[in-house]
Amino acid sequence: MSGGAEGTDRRSVLVTGASGMLGGAVARLLLDQGHRVRTFQRRPADVAGPAAGTAGAGGMAGTGGGPAAEQVLGSLADPAAVARAVEGMDAVIHLAAKVSFTGEWDEFAAVNIEGTRTLLDCARAAGTADLVFVSSPSVAHFGEPIAGAGAGAADPERARGFYARSKASAELLALGADAPGFRVAAIRPHVVWGPGDTQLVERVLERAKAGRLPLLDHGAALIDTTYIDNAADAIVRALHRMEYAHGQALVVTNGEPRTVGELLAGICTAGGVKPPAWRVPGRVARGAGSLLEHVWLAAGRRGLVRDEPPMTRFLAEQLSTSHWFDQRRTREVLDWSPAVSIDDGLRRLAEHYSRPGRTA
Repeated sequence: MSGGAEGTDRRSVLVTGASGMLGGAVARLLLDQGHRVRTFQRRPADVAGPAAGTAGAGGMAGTGGGPAAEQVLGSLADPAAVARAVEGMDAVIHLAAKVSFTGEWDEFAAVNIEGTRTLLDCARAAGTADLVFVSSPSVAHFGEPIAGAGAGAADPERARGFYARSKASAELLALGADAPGFRVAAIRPHVVWGPGDTQLVERVLERAKAGRLPLLDHGAALIDTTYIDNAADAIVRALHRMEYAHGQALVVTNGEPRTVGELLAGICTAGGVKPPAWRVPGRVARGAGSLLEHVWLAAGRRGLVRDEPPMTRFLAEQLSTSHWFDQRRTREVLDWSPAVSIDDGLRRLAEHYSRPGRTA
């Protein structure tokens, strides 16, 4: 990751969603670069830059020992709280979102669409100059293989699942707000992972340990992923490169496509868990995923389940369909390249799980 301030461009930056792994990593990197950082989220998220003489670890630095971020607690559904958060901010990096494989559409729309609309309105009213909207490649993934494609246009009608559809609508809102005096860029990091990741790594390890993690179609689908340090670095880089990035959506990955089987084996090995060996045809998993989504949604409405289903159609598509991207445009616009390779990231993951008290 980039260390030190980006030139002399020290600014006041609001980071929404800093309680998440990626949001925390972004906030810490900004602090490390000398920016004044404020965070906005529903629950406390103590964020501080690395202590002097220590290396940043892409969101793994805990509270560090360096300068701390100011916190504003609140919800995107509360315009008054959002207005307090953006007051006096030069720029915003917007990561807060409802992220889930299941749930009611109204919940996704309220946070991801209407929350983004509120933030855009408040930021413009406060005189904020720049906003980086953190999106997802799923906004332009329609269930078909992606092999070396560019970002593609967000399409709420064709995106798969409520999360992707709501993020697609929000991205269109954000980029539609790009104008002189209020520059907006969308960055789509793809499959972000690293130490402390509860969205991907912990779920993979938990399911593999329980023998509930199959390989779909032999795990042969080729996919891109993004190590946490690289994702945070690219997002912050977009803020520094708004002159070139505004008005655009850019996919960010490590640019090292691996098969699903190889990635799952690498994560499992790093976590000290036996990699998956049993196989399920992708078409069977997709059908089962669709059924389980309906069952879980109905059970959730009755308060019978709170967790995610073991499989959804979207997850089955992600595990059985190739999705890797052409990174040339991203690297040109951001003048950026990833600093941590997939293999280095897996070594860092293994080091994380080798520490006392860390178990998969």
